[in-house]
Amino acid sequence: MKRGEIYRTQEKIPERGNKPGFYVIVSRNFIARNDDVSTVICAPVYSEILGLRSEVVLGDEDGLPHESSIRCDFLTLMFKRKLTHFVGTLSATKLKELDNALQYALELTH
Repeated sequence: MKRGEIYRTQEKIPERGNKPGFYVIVSRNFIARNDDVSTVICAPVYSEILGLRSEVVLGDEDGLPHESSIRCDFLTLMFKRKLTHFVGTLSATKLKELDNALQYALELTH
């Protein structure tokens, strides 16, 4: 696993209305790649696009079935074992958009 990868859960997630969902890993690579760490921080992907600065829009070019958005306002800690289906990796451009959306969502300044 690494930062910027998109995974789908097979398991039903209570916070997602007891449905599987898509997630993007936002933890730094040291955590994501470390087999001794069982969890990663993820941003959920939703099919609804709200047009917020804390969102990143994804499409079929990113491996998703339809246009969706990464919601950086709703970060979650996820067990790596729940992220069972690899979907794809964000492009360098989308990864930069993710960084900007996270910075906005978490009110971080340089």
